[in-house]
Amino acid sequence: MRKLDELPIPDATRFDSHSREIARVWVAGGKQWTSLASGIWDDPAAWGIMLVDLARHIADSYDRDEGRSSSDVLARIKEGFDVEWEHPTDKPKGM
Repeated sequence: MRKLDELPIPDATRFDSHSREIARVWVAGGKQWTSLASGIWDDPAAWGIMLVDLARHIADSYDRDEGRSSSDVLARIKEGFDVEWEHPTDKPKGM
């Protein structure tokens, strides 16, 4: 049984004995909280690939659910990424 605000686990992961959760992200108290499996890949560039794939999933979701152009959404995500990269709004703290 899952909490009402917990996202569903994709079916494909349930049947793959090698599947592994790599990240969880929450918003609480107006801040972002994360839990990461940071050692999952030897090369940190793999995280960059995952983040781009995630951005594409987000853009597809906006397209599907709100009819917004996925290319416009991706451009806006990149704008936000670039601004945060250059001028961070906070500093991550480990657990």
